Amino acid sequence: MYKAPVEEIAFTLKHVAGMAEALDAGTFGELGEDLVDAILGEAGRFASEEVAPLGDAGDRQGSRLVDGAVKTPEGWRELYRNWIAGGWNGLTAPEAFGGQNLPHMLHVAAMEMWNSGSMAFALAPTLTMGAIEALEKHGTDALKATFLPKMVSGEWMGTMNLTEPHAGSDLGVLKTRAERRDDGTYRILGQKIFITWGEHDFTDNIVHLVLARLPDAPAGTKGISLFLVPKFLVNEDGSLGERNDVFCHSLEHKLGIHGSPTCTMIYGDGKFGREKGAIGYLVGEENRGLACMFTMMNNARLAVGMQGVAIAEAATQKAIAYAKERTQGRAPGWSGDGMSPIIEHPDIARTLLTMKALTQGSRAIAYACAHAVDMAHAAQGEDARQWQERSSLLTPIAKSFATDAGVDVASMGIQVHGGMGFIEETGAARYLRDARIAPIYEGTNGIQAIDLVTRKLPLSDGAQVRGFIAELREVAAAVAASNREGFGETAARLDAAVADLEGATDWLLSRLRDGKLAEALAGATAYQRLFGLVLTGVYLAKGGLAEAGDGGQDRRVALCRFAAENLLSETSALKDRVVNGAESLAAARSILD
Repeated sequence: MYKAPVEEIAFTLKHVAGMAEALDAGTFGELGEDLVDAILGEAGRFASEEVAPLGDAGDRQGSRLVDGAVKTPEGWRELYRNWIAGGWNGLTAPEAFGGQNLPHMLHVAAMEMWNSGSMAFALAPTLTMGAIEALEKHGTDALKATFLPKMVSGEWMGTMNLTEPHAGSDLGVLKTRAERRDDGTYRILGQKIFITWGEHDFTDNIVHLVLARLPDAPAGTKGISLFLVPKFLVNEDGSLGERNDVFCHSLEHKLGIHGSPTCTMIYGDGKFGREKGAIGYLVGEENRGLACMFTMMNNARLAVGMQGVAIAEAATQKAIAYAKERTQGRAPGWSGDGMSPIIEHPDIARTLLTMKALTQGSRAIAYACAHAVDMAHAAQGEDARQWQERSSLLTPIAKSFATDAGVDVASMGIQVHGGMGFIEETGAARYLRDARIAPIYEGTNGIQAIDLVTRKLPLSDGAQVRGFIAELREVAAAVAASNREGFGETAARLDAAVADLEGATDWLLSRLRDGKLAEALAGATAYQRLFGLVLTGVYLAKGGLAEAGDGGQDRRVALCRFAAENLLSETSALKDRVVNGAESLAAARSILD
C-alpha cells in the first residue's frame, strides 16, 4: 500500500527547489517551516489513509452513466466530502473568496501525494483549482462573487472544455458557437469531447469553462472566446435555479483512470425543454478566450507533470516492496538459506535505482518550476520578469519529462513483478494504464517540445536559458569542490552532460535565427529529454550536497552517483540526435506514405 514520502517531499521542496531560502527571506509572509511540515504531514496522511485505499476499487468499478447521471465508484463521494472538509480545495486560492493563499509549491507537493493515492480521483479537484485561477484573473466581479466562493470551498467543481471531435490540439478549428443575447449573456451550442469530470455526483453544480466562437469572430485562434457555463443556473440569492442546456451524452471507455468520468458534453440540444442553447457568461474579452484559458492550462501542465511524479513514486514503492519479498534464484554473494530476494540480483537493483532516480529527478524539476511560479508572483519589476521566464522555460520540461518518467517507471515496475505484474490483482498494471494518458493531456509531449524550442529557448534572446545553464554548471563545480569520495565520477559526468545541453541549445538557437525551423523541430523531443536528464542529475546532486553531515546523506549521494554514472551517458547521444538527426528524418519521411 502507498505511503506518502512526506520527508522526501519536504526535503526536495526546501533544499533542492528553493523553498527554504524563500521562507528565510519572508517571501511567503508569516509562513514558516512548522506550518509547511504540518500541511505536508496531513496531506500525506489523507493520501495514504483515505485516498489510496479506494484507488484499486475505484479502478475496478469505474464511473458509470446511468439514466443520464454519472455514478462514481463506491466511497468516492464520501471521500470528496472529507476532502473539502479538510479545506484542501482552497489551498492556493485567494483569501477574499475563502482560500488560504499558500504557495504553489505546497499545492503541487500535496497534489503529488493525492495522485499517488488515486490519479483518477485527484483529477477532479485539480481541474477545479485551475478553473478558480482562470476565473479569478479574468472574470467580472459579478461572476467572481457568484461562483468563486463555492468553487473555492469545493461545494461546486469546475471543468475545462476545449477538445472537439474534429479538433484535438488545433483549437483554431473548433466549431462550438456562441450567440449573443440581449441581456448580455450568450447561448452556447456545440459538442465537446474528452471532458474530464464533465459530469458526476460529487457536487450539485458543475462550472464549465468552454471555448466557443462568435458569429463575427476572426478565423483561427484569434477568434475564440471563453465562457462560463454552469450545469445549473444560479439565482440572485445564490441558490440553484433551472437546469442549463448542457448534459453528458456518453462516457469514454478508457485504458486507465477508470474512476474518472471522461465525458462527451452536448451544449444547446434543448434536452430540458428550454430554448436551445446553454446560457453562458463571457470570461475576459470577446475573441481573447484562448489567452484566458492559458491561465488555466499553464498550471494544468505542471499539474499533469505532478501526475507523472505521483505514478512513478507509487509504482516504485510497490516494486521495491515486491522485490524485497519475492525470492528467486541465488544472487551473487548471497549467503542466506535458500533463494535470495530478487532485490539482491544486480539487474533488479539497477532497475529499482533507475526508477528511484527518475522519480526523484522528476519531482525536483516540477517543484523547481512551482518555485519559479511562486517567485514570479512575489517579485516585482525585472525580478518578476526573470522568474516568469524561468517558470515558462521549466513548464514544458516538468510536464513532459515527468510524464514520460511516469510511464517508464510504471512499465519497469511491471517488469520487476515479472508475470505477476501483468496480472491485474497485483495493482502494478493500474499504474501503467493510468500513467499513459499524462503524456497526452494538456498538449502532447511533442507539443511541449515544440513550445520549448520555438517559444521558451528564445526568451530574452536566449539569455534566460543560457543563464540557467550557467547555474547548472555551478552545481557541477560544487560537487567537484566538495572532494567527497561518495560522489564518484558525478562531477565529471555532470559537467559533460551540461556541456551537451549547452551545445544542443546553441545549435537550436542558431537554427531558429537562420529560419531553419524544420531542422530545429526535428530534434525538439530529443532536446526536451536531454534537458530533463541534465536537470535530474543536477537536482540529485543538489540534494546530496544539501545533506552533508546528515545521517541520510549517503543515500542521496549514492543515488546521485548512480544517476550520473548510469543515466547521464544518454545526453551525448541525445545531443547527437538534436544536431545531426534532421537530414536523415527529411530523407526518410517519404517511406511513411
